[in-house]
Amino acid sequence: MATPKSYKPEGYKSVSEQPLVRLLQYGRTYRSQFWLATLFSVLNKFFDLAPPVLIGVAVDTIVQRQNSLIAEFGVQDVKQQFLILAVFTVLVWVLESVFEYAYARLWRNLAQKIQHNLRLDAYRHVQDLELEYFESRSTGGLLAILNDDVNQLERFLDFGANEVIQVITTVLLVGGGFFWIAPSVAWMAMLPMPFILWGSIAFQKLLAPRYADVREKVGLLSGRLSNNLSGIVTIKSFVTENYEVDRLRLESEAYRQSNRRAIALSAAFVPLIRMIILVGFTALLVYGGLQAVEGKMAVGIYSTLTVMIQRLLWPLTRLGETLDQYQRAMASTNRVMNLLDTPIAIRSGQKFLNSGNGRSIRGEIVFKDVTFAYRDRTSVIEHLSLHIPAGKTTAIVGSTGSGKSTLVKLLLRFYEIQSGSITVDGIELRDLELHNLRGAIGLVSQDVFLFHGTVLENITYGSPAATLAEAIAAAEVAEAQEFIDQLPQGYDTIVGERGQKLSGGQRQRLAIARAVLKNPPILILDEATSAVDNETEAAIQRSLERITQNRTTIAIAHRLSTIRNADRIYVMEQGKLVEQGNHDDLLEQRGIYTNLWRVQMGVRSAGQ
Repeated sequence: MATPKSYKPEGYKSVSEQPLVRLLQYGRTYRSQFWLATLFSVLNKFFDLAPPVLIGVAVDTIVQRQNSLIAEFGVQDVKQQFLILAVFTVLVWVLESVFEYAYARLWRNLAQKIQHNLRLDAYRHVQDLELEYFESRSTGGLLAILNDDVNQLERFLDFGANEVIQVITTVLLVGGGFFWIAPSVAWMAMLPMPFILWGSIAFQKLLAPRYADVREKVGLLSGRLSNNLSGIVTIKSFVTENYEVDRLRLESEAYRQSNRRAIALSAAFVPLIRMIILVGFTALLVYGGLQAVEGKMAVGIYSTLTVMIQRLLWPLTRLGETLDQYQRAMASTNRVMNLLDTPIAIRSGQKFLNSGNGRSIRGEIVFKDVTFAYRDRTSVIEHLSLHIPAGKTTAIVGSTGSGKSTLVKLLLRFYEIQSGSITVDGIELRDLELHNLRGAIGLVSQDVFLFHGTVLENITYGSPAATLAEAIAAAEVAEAQEFIDQLPQGYDTIVGERGQKLSGGQRQRLAIARAVLKNPPILILDEATSAVDNETEAAIQRSLERITQNRTTIAIAHRLSTIRNADRIYVMEQGKLVEQGNHDDLLEQRGIYTNLWRVQMGVRSAGQ
């Protein structure tokens, strides 16, 4: 089954729509499977309701003999009548079993397809959202939506959808049969129905906000667990295990209490329905029995009715469980659909840096009168203009919070600028196709992220077609080959989550090897050596000198010694460009750069 082309079908609307409507709109791709599964559910229920009728016919055959229902079709011999009944019984049971297998397989596979594609669509949409979205939300909360909420919907489709369809089928078939064969007592069987339907609707309205609160509490609890597991080293080093257990206890207790409020209401549904059903069943049992005694109703028909009314009314007691599943699923559906409705702030352009005419990407970057502020904060960049020439190394320095790293995020279009323009090779960033833009840039940052996997998988991340020989060559350029050879399984060594089995310098060199293998025309080094020791820094500097040749390189740095050989150095302060030139020119200006240089040299001298 192919993934739906879009997570929002044509004409999709979400504002003020019910979750079920939104789900049906999303699931229009699966209409044929849905209707086939529904047909098999109906047929299964049809044959499931046939045995009580056969029982009534059997009783009628015993009592009436040659005047029975089967005898009216020309079969007078009682043995032959029972033989015919046996054939029909076998046929009914076989068909019931066949259709039960068919609907169970279809519904469950349909549930798997929807949850699979819905999770992929939601995750794909999440990846297209700007960084600001993630900075204001808990990772655990998003995980709860992408995993637990989608699974909640799957559980309902597995069993609950079929249950609803079969209850409706039972009401229509049995109710219609009652009015056909015994209209005088049919109203007794139907008497509880309006009260049951009214009660179901009332319970649904009361349960909806309670389960929405349950799903919200699940997100908060998942967020707490995800955050704590990520920060386990900090927790252990500060000996705050008991403190975190107490905080988790509060979140878990809030989730328990939220579920308790929902359960208190949902648990009352079945007992109330049973009391309503008791009225109809008792009335039919007594009134119908008296009519049979008086000869006004055939004994076979009375036998059929007493069994059929149970088939009609008792399944309604399962409405409580089904309704419970439904409300949980709809609360989850609402959260997933709201995620899909989150607007994408950064849209891709249509132009390409290399349009296929043989022209290579030069990597000339121009910031012109750029102003940018994070949401609800003052401007980080104000009317900034600077030129980064192609094939040269440009360094950007400044104190913490001056806006250096923000420039990198703007160049990668992780955020949208408020005013001004940024161009690469003369093309405005907004006009460039996002993957083409980001594919032309290699980023080596201070906060290296390695995925749980092997050394080789992390080096080739972003270059999946690379061979082992190419990965080894990249590792040699990054001066990572020596430590890789010393690992237990070499390139097949598992690095652990976020690369926790490696040192900071080793992680940094793998990140450089990853960038070397990508071979981007534009390379960004964002504090690439700030978190390593002097020996490792020297090794990394040697590798950087090799890979920055004839490549547009932007180096963000605190340590001025690492960028003193840059072709041009820009000095930023409070989001503005205050000085520019090469290392010697800036020292002669005796400004901010000179002060930074003297402080760093003085610190180093004092430490010797």
